[in-house]
Amino acid sequence: MKNHLCHLISILVSFLILPGLCMAAPTGKLTIFHAGSLTVPFAAIEKAFEAKYPKVDVLREAGGSTKMARLISEVGKQADIMASADFKVIDNNLIPDFAEWNVRFASNQLVLCYTDNSRYAKEITSDNWYEILLKKDVEWGHSDPNLDPCGYRSLMVLQLAEKFYNIPGLNEKLIANRPQKNVRPKSVELVNLLKTGHMDYAWEYLSVAIQHGLKYVTLDDHINLGNYKYDGFYKLATVEVAGKKPGTVTTKTGKSCTYGITMIKNAPNPEAAKAFMAFLLSPENGLKTLKEMGQPPFIPARVPDEEMAQKLPAAISGLVEVKN
Repeated sequence: MKNHLCHLISILVSFLILPGLCMAAPTGKLTIFHAGSLTVPFAAIEKAFEAKYPKVDVLREAGGSTKMARLISEVGKQADIMASADFKVIDNNLIPDFAEWNVRFASNQLVLCYTDNSRYAKEITSDNWYEILLKKDVEWGHSDPNLDPCGYRSLMVLQLAEKFYNIPGLNEKLIANRPQKNVRPKSVELVNLLKTGHMDYAWEYLSVAIQHGLKYVTLDDHINLGNYKYDGFYKLATVEVAGKKPGTVTTKTGKSCTYGITMIKNAPNPEAAKAFMAFLLSPENGLKTLKEMGQPPFIPARVPDEEMAQKLPAAISGLVEVKN
């Protein structure tokens, strides 16, 4: 009887102790690589996350998504989390060697940004934007398609515009009026050029335009890469970018803007990474912040199949659905 009582007590104690061990608050440094277009919302999410988990120090590094992924896969830089403006960047550069899964968590669309000081600011509309960009005295640019998804998406918009408006040669003429110096490593660099008057127009994501208080021209859904229902039309646009190996090229095909995020396999701080992922994918926390900042989230976030869903950490599996 005494042994039986001791056994019951030991079971009860283990039940009391185990939850405490499982729920130990994360600590230490958490390194996140992310797309430049996520800089503003991730800064806000970081602040809220650190308020909840004061023993975690979030270290963020932003840049073109392709560049950031390659810092992990090719340069060997350590990170806990990678968030990309194009979920395909994670598929192509990190899975399966550096990551196991890829959660799609937000969407976006391209807009043409400008300021009150831009040439023809009072004249530009959703119908005549390409005529303005063809003017010889207009300075416009986009980010580097080899480093930043916004860069190759900007070029796709121009190709789609030629098809949608049925103006043969429009894409080529537009590119001819955009000097190479106006192609910058990441799209958020163009914001400063617009605000300082060194550029009249720049291609950006809608979220970036809203977050930085820029004026912008919205485009028809056929060409803004923002509506997955038009993926059939978007795939008519293709852009060649630098491949993984020097001297090689790979072809990007038009598709709606979908952001992806993953945890790196050898993450230095997996517990903090799981806590951040759960916070980000929560409709009351990270996804709410994205929505408020002009970046429509997927609620719930999604993975393409059951096989990938099985690989998700328990901390986020309840926040993600299977939907391609």
